Amino acid sequence: MSSEKDKGKKPLADKVENDHEDSDEEASGTSNFSLEFLGRYLANKLKIHSDDTPKEKILEEFTIDGIVSHINKSNCKNIIIMAGAGISTSAGIPDFRSPVSGLYHNLQKYNLPHPQAIFELSFFHENPRPFFELAKELYPGSFKPTICHYFVKLLDDKGMLLRHYTQNIDTLERVAGVPDEKLVEAHGTFNQGHCLTCRKAYSQDWMKDQIFSNHIPPICEVCPGVVKPDIVFFGENLPEKFHKSITTDFSKCELLIIMGSSLTVQPFASLIDRAPDSCPRLLINREKAGHHSGLSLFGYGGGFEFDHDRNTRDVCWLGDCDDGCLALADKLGWGDELKELCKKEHERIDKEEAETKTIKKEETTKKTTKL
Repeated sequence: MSSEKDKGKKPLADKVENDHEDSDEEASGTSNFSLEFLGRYLANKLKIHSDDTPKEKILEEFTIDGIVSHINKSNCKNIIIMAGAGISTSAGIPDFRSPVSGLYHNLQKYNLPHPQAIFELSFFHENPRPFFELAKELYPGSFKPTICHYFVKLLDDKGMLLRHYTQNIDTLERVAGVPDEKLVEAHGTFNQGHCLTCRKAYSQDWMKDQIFSNHIPPICEVCPGVVKPDIVFFGENLPEKFHKSITTDFSKCELLIIMGSSLTVQPFASLIDRAPDSCPRLLINREKAGHHSGLSLFGYGGGFEFDHDRNTRDVCWLGDCDDGCLALADKLGWGDELKELCKKEHERIDKEEAETKTIKKEETTKKTTKL
């Protein structure tokens, strides 16, 4: 019998991104994208290539300076950001593929049939404990947002952020203050959970209390069902908000920024081709990703054209995402503002954590005294 992963359903989150190169198969369960993927598949088989007709140049130069010039001249108010695991690694959250530090490399202690099983719905139903043991190590609230997260917040404060699409489930955008209406957590979130049996909703705080009190797995208060965080496992559909938002957002996009994603997991990766031809696209990443494939059907392009002589709008900045955001902010005249925002917010988080620890210590002392 085939596993849930083999049925062509969507992957968990950005975590599984680096380990699933067969993007067409992973996305086949999403009807919204079926024509797009059918077109790409046929184009590949038939050797159909995109039009070589010269296009109007969108950027003055294909550098950060060119992006800054576009922002200033166009007075951009509708910027979309797409983010992957790379924006959270400096917070201490591991990526998934690195040979030594990557998550999949360090799952041996859970005795899994294979590393990805920890995020497969079928395996979760059989044995949810490994997932919750891992969740205890990676649970939101243990990490602070990075420069990247505060860059997104700064864009929103300046009225320039249309939407932030993230593959991550760490909720660090929320901690940084990005409002819910500006967030699309494409692969779900730890922000809430539901009972898999009766669908009763539970808060992140409730789930955290259960997990850190070693009530693993957390059991519903209404029925004997397991409460699972609302993150997307293999075998589950992407959130409805994702599908609704992409139908309206990308046609308005004036600048698309992609940060810290290898752009291998579908349907998330294909969003870069939904931006209008007049929209510049900036990739901030350690490696080039989303390269032009030469395929184009049903009005969709085939990826970035960084190194192609017909490039009109694509810029690639290689390096750590925090450094890329600082470089862009500096050139926009926001560098000091961004660093100050990050410093103040980290100080606020440290203060709140210290106060929480003090309160818990006092409560424990009171209980001990009564006993």
